[in-house]
Amino acid sequence: MVAAAVLLGGCQRAASHRLAGYIEGEFVYVASPHAGALERLQVQRGAQVKPGDPLFALESVAEKAARDEAERRLLQARANLADATKGKRPSEIDSAAAQLKQAQAALDLSERELVRQEKLLRERTTTEEDADRARSARDQNRQRVAQLEAELVTARLGARTDLVAAAEANVQALEAALAGAEWDLSQKRQNAPQAGVVFDTLYREGEWIAAGRPVVVLLPPPNVKLRVFVPQARLGSLQVGDAVQVFVDGLKETMTGKISFISPRAEYTPPVIYSREERDKFVFLVEATFDNATAARLHPGQPVDVQFNP
Repeated sequence: MVAAAVLLGGCQRAASHRLAGYIEGEFVYVASPHAGALERLQVQRGAQVKPGDPLFALESVAEKAARDEAERRLLQARANLADATKGKRPSEIDSAAAQLKQAQAALDLSERELVRQEKLLRERTTTEEDADRARSARDQNRQRVAQLEAELVTARLGARTDLVAAAEANVQALEAALAGAEWDLSQKRQNAPQAGVVFDTLYREGEWIAAGRPVVVLLPPPNVKLRVFVPQARLGSLQVGDAVQVFVDGLKETMTGKISFISPRAEYTPPVIYSREERDKFVFLVEATFDNATAARLHPGQPVDVQFNP
C-alpha cells in the first residue's frame, strides 16, 4: 500500500507539471484582387503543394483584351518615336534636291539675263523697265534657292526636340500601362506562395468570385503552433527558445517544439486587487513552433498536453 501510494503520488506530481494546450493554425488565404468566374481549380483539399504550384485560375477575357490593346498602343508609340527621330523618306529628300537644282538653274539663267539687260541698257538698246524686270527675276530666283536649301536641310533632320521628348514620354507611359495590364492578367491565375497543405477550397469551378475573396486556404508547416496558457507562478522560468514537450492522444512518442512567443500581458485580470491569492488566476499565453516534419503530424484545434523542460 505504501508503494502504491508513492507511485500514485509520483504520477500525480508528474501529471501536475503538464498543462492543457491546443494546436493552432495560421492559415494563408489565397485570393485574386480581381473578380471573375472560377475557370479552373487545380488543387484539392489535403493536397501538398510547393511554392509556385498553380492553385486556381479565373476567366480572363477582359484582361487579355486590355493587355493586347496596351501592347499594340505601345508598338504604335514606338513607331511614332522612331519616325520623329528620322528625317523624311529618301524619295522626299530626292524630290527636294531636284527642286533645288531647278531653282539653281533658273537663278543662273536669270543672272545671265540680268547681265545681258544691263549691257543693252548701257548701249541704250533696251529700256529701264526690261532691266528692272530681269533684276527682279534674279532676286526672286535667289530667294527660291535659299528657301529650297533650307527645306532640304530640314528634310534631312528629325522632328523638333520637344516633339521627340513628347514621343518618348508617351512611349514610357504606354510601357507602364502595358506592365499594369500584364499584372492584371497574371493576377487571374494564383500560385502557391509557399509550401503547405491545402486546408480547404472555398469555391467550385464556374462560380463567380468577388474581388479579394479567398479561393484556396493553405496551411504551411511553419504556421502550425502550440498555444497554452501558463499560470503566472511558472512564467518566470520560461524564455523564448526553450524546449517544450507535447503529448498527443494516440501517440506514444512525444513531440518537441520551441517557445516562440510569450505574451507580455495576462489573459485574466482580478477584478479588485492583486493579492497573493488572486495571482493564481493570472494566465499568460505562450506559443511554440515545430519543425516541418513534426508540424505535418499536428492538426489545428487538436488538444494536447504540454510539459516545459525544467
